[in-house]
Amino acid sequence: MSLLLLRQKNLLEDAIATTATTSAQTRTPSTTTTIICSVDDYQALAKQRLSTAVYEYVASGTDEEQTLQENRSAFKEWYLRPRVMRPVGKLSTQTTVTFELFSRRHDGSGDCPKKTIVEMAMSIPLFISPAGLHALCDPTGQGECASSSAAGEVGIPFAISQHSTRTIEQIADTSSQWDTTLWYQAYILKERDITRRLIERAKQAGCQGIFLTVDSVRFGYREADARNGFDALPPPHRLVNYDLYKDEHKMDKTYNAKVHKSWDQNSELLFEQNLTWDDVRWVKEQTACRDLPLIVKGIMTAEDAILAIEAGANGVMVSNHGGRQQDGCLAAIDALPEVVEAVRGRNVPVFLDGGIRRGTDILKALALGASAVGIGKPVFFSLATGGGQSAVRDMLLLFKRELEAAMALTGCETIQDISSSLITRHPNGSGRPAPYIRSAL
Repeated sequence: MSLLLLRQKNLLEDAIATTATTSAQTRTPSTTTTIICSVDDYQALAKQRLSTAVYEYVASGTDEEQTLQENRSAFKEWYLRPRVMRPVGKLSTQTTVTFELFSRRHDGSGDCPKKTIVEMAMSIPLFISPAGLHALCDPTGQGECASSSAAGEVGIPFAISQHSTRTIEQIADTSSQWDTTLWYQAYILKERDITRRLIERAKQAGCQGIFLTVDSVRFGYREADARNGFDALPPPHRLVNYDLYKDEHKMDKTYNAKVHKSWDQNSELLFEQNLTWDDVRWVKEQTACRDLPLIVKGIMTAEDAILAIEAGANGVMVSNHGGRQQDGCLAAIDALPEVVEAVRGRNVPVFLDGGIRRGTDILKALALGASAVGIGKPVFFSLATGGGQSAVRDMLLLFKRELEAAMALTGCETIQDISSSLITRHPNGSGRPAPYIRSAL
């Protein structure tokens, strides 16, 4: 058994033993113990412990929150087709995602393309999506340092947000003891040179790939933030990756300007709004990015998936920003099939985030063609419980345990066994929609 598999086995056994011990202890009346059995339990506990303003900043969506709700309910309209009498005694959730990178080289007779293969190993086809402000929900104060370390402990990648509350270098240093696979997520700023310098810092810190978020020339309007007066980051929180440039550009005076009632409308003032696919090419051509995989995040249509690849992307990520951008668009899982079909035969990985709450959700996304899926909100909810790295780790292991059960019950011993034959729509039409409760469970 490999060291990684042994570590995963021990972690999972420890988590199960802890749950069993907690359950035994709570057979007697208790007012302090909370038994966590699902991601929704983490969210319920986070709602109790966070201020209303912070909880709703994390949990809410744009406008009427149609897309936020459908990100979750749409999974219930896809049905699994379990296969039986298949060996699953050596079940493994390990997978490797492969990227093809092309560059130019000179062979004496002219330029010719050079192909490089980059592989990303994962203990589960799951990663922590780029999302800023982890420390906002973490009473231990570790923020992204705790989340990234938990990702490494479990053996999955962690994406550092440009808007993190711990610096790129702090996150890389803390998570290095767990050999965390780090990626960096970039926005293209009006101050384009800062975008370039941030990518260079990420490369120097050891990040192994770049997510370029392309759905955020503006941020969606979240009414909850305006109602709660969440128009600036509460002290001492700040977007620390910009600190090196504050004397040059006073960026903190922009994202905390309180010009608008909602904080994201203030922070969006940093972003370039006149972007084209040439800007994706510009990012890919940066020296720090040339030999790193570039994933374009925020793709919701087949047309844009093709344009992203033609602009130099090595992968695409189906995402509606967790229901926090355009309201009224498709759920991410419903946009996935057309994107997968559009890139078929191009050897380009397709990722997805938005609405992942169960191991069965991961299985359904993989069956529809995703290479791996990302999570965001569950990380914030687990941090809010006060357990820091261990809380995030246990939440990730919960996904692993659920995925293992789902794979076994559908007859899949390995990730490679998961195919489109496992998933279908209901023969009598789509499932009945889940009841809609605004920003709530």
